[in-house]
Amino acid sequence: MAFPSVVDGTVWWEESRPEEGRTTLMRRDADGAVTELLPAPWSACTRVHEYGGRAYLPVPRRDDKAITRMGVVFSSSADQRLYLLEHGSREPVPLTPDDGASSRYADPALGADGRGVLCVRERHEDGSVHRSVVSVPLSGRGAQDPSAVRELVSGADFYASPTPSPDGAHLAYVRWNHPRMPWDGSELRVGALYGSGLSGEYTLKGGVDESVVSPAWVDDATLYVASDWPGWWNLYQAGITGQAIALYPAEEEFHASPGRLGNRSFCVLDSGRVVALHGHADMTPSVYDPGTLDLTPVRTGLTTWSMLDTDGRSVVAVASSPTEPQCLVRLDPDSGSVEVLRRAAEKLPYAAYLPVPRGETLPGRYGAPVHANVYPPTNPDVAVEGPAPYVVWAHGGPVSASTLEFDLAKAYFTSRGIGVVDVNYGGSTGYGRSYRKRLHKEWGVADVEDCVAAARALVEQGAADPERLAIRGPSAGGYTALMALTGDTFACGVSLFGVTDLLGFSETTHDFESHFLDSLVGTLPGFAERYRERSPVHRAGDIDAPVLLLQGLEDKVVTPDQATAMATALGRRGMRYALLEFEDEAHGFTAQDVRVRALEAELAFYARVFGFEADVAPLELVATPPEPLPEPEASAEASEPAGGTGTGGTGTEGTGAVEEAPRPAGAATPTTSD
Repeated sequence: MAFPSVVDGTVWWEESRPEEGRTTLMRRDADGAVTELLPAPWSACTRVHEYGGRAYLPVPRRDDKAITRMGVVFSSSADQRLYLLEHGSREPVPLTPDDGASSRYADPALGADGRGVLCVRERHEDGSVHRSVVSVPLSGRGAQDPSAVRELVSGADFYASPTPSPDGAHLAYVRWNHPRMPWDGSELRVGALYGSGLSGEYTLKGGVDESVVSPAWVDDATLYVASDWPGWWNLYQAGITGQAIALYPAEEEFHASPGRLGNRSFCVLDSGRVVALHGHADMTPSVYDPGTLDLTPVRTGLTTWSMLDTDGRSVVAVASSPTEPQCLVRLDPDSGSVEVLRRAAEKLPYAAYLPVPRGETLPGRYGAPVHANVYPPTNPDVAVEGPAPYVVWAHGGPVSASTLEFDLAKAYFTSRGIGVVDVNYGGSTGYGRSYRKRLHKEWGVADVEDCVAAARALVEQGAADPERLAIRGPSAGGYTALMALTGDTFACGVSLFGVTDLLGFSETTHDFESHFLDSLVGTLPGFAERYRERSPVHRAGDIDAPVLLLQGLEDKVVTPDQATAMATALGRRGMRYALLEFEDEAHGFTAQDVRVRALEAELAFYARVFGFEADVAPLELVATPPEPLPEPEASAEASEPAGGTGTGGTGTEGTGAVEEAPRPAGAATPTTSD
């Protein structure tokens, strides 16, 4: 579930259907009745920045009796057009022109007059990308007349959070330009709205070394915004003139990383109070009172909150914990009560199979802290003595974070006797700008050192077996895993759609990340040799451990040739590996059968390397280069992203439900019990 919205007690949200390969929209009425709004094959998804973000918005509509009912505007995965689904209707009508999916729309906001929506538009034309903030009429005129979709502001490389003032006189938005990423430097801009666009625009806060996120109007002349100017994303009050003022300075984050459009971590209530998520990698809610300057925590058993929305009175969010699956929740700011409206999974494995993680700060290079969550092997039927095999998980950022949210993929391994340590290596969000900047020019070095340090710390504690250590990761985490295999710490590694050739990645990846490596590695062409030195495909001669490569053939972020090149380099030197490629899968696996297959292949891989029996089909390893694939047919449409991200956010793998008691594999030849 993602991006909940609430209006007068009615709640909407996006909900994935992995068994159908689509994302639908759901509504929960005030009486508790739940309705699925989009029948198959409709799917709500935006591919702006390739990673997408909020793809829908409830909008007020008047019927012939002047009664206001809420319709929904959404971006269709198939053609990327905006559609309007009226209340009670099953057939959406288009709002934007049909241009062969060259235009994409995201992060919608209702215009002050209620007659249109403002959103970020991304246009792909003649090999270039153009982004702007546009106004789309709800009348549907724009479907036939492209000029009816008005461009309000353009000229920057990227835009986010178009937010009109309550009186409609001003528009606030966030912009940034290459080579910066939104967490490096961005600007909060404000301009006067008039008939055909904006006038008198100026920068209210932000700059090349300050990241601003999610402006929200308090009144017609005042905004709240999150800024990392002090080194952490803290909340600020900014009038349309004058100096911005810190609301609650603290060495913790009050906003998540701006990797996906429309992900808000604070909201303003009608009372003037603010509900804000804050913390480190995991954030929980508090209520801030600007009158008293008090920040009052909301006590719940849920450890990981995200994606706030409010109608001014109640607040909705997505929340989870290590033992509680993802929930859609409603928070009453007055009482502090939290109501669970919907769970992502009702049928769960026996609780004793679920690992209880412990957060640790482990010693890294030169004593620098390394933040990690440790998930020990957990199976009530088996007592394993001695150090256990452990897998280091490198998240798919590198500017992202691993959290304590419920994850059956981890339980899949820990219930079979394999421990997991999920590392928030240098570069991760949640620990301030200085921790993020540890990865500047050091990708492939600092992240690897932190993952190695976490593994060795568990060995020194006596928890992990030094002969049975593995490392795995999706996307950027796959790159980290492969680079870590050039050392002597790990017995094997798994790369899920990981980067293997930095120079090739810089040439083939999408526009959003086309300059990301400037900060992570260095600018080209001056640092070309460093790109080669830090590319796993050029370091295959240093890898003496088996490798599992998992890749989607429709990946537009880390293209399939990256995995093929790595397999070829390993095969040419006779190193054992397995390459599994999945048709119709993009960056982050979405289809249920693919996610299950990838998970089972990973377990079979560990079983083969560590020497235990697993309850899945064996995995064959080869030591010769792969046969070249036939040229794929040209496709005008990319597969729907999973919501997981590449080098800009966390990758997503399958977490299929565990129906039976798993077989443990904590020792080389364990005693098993079903």
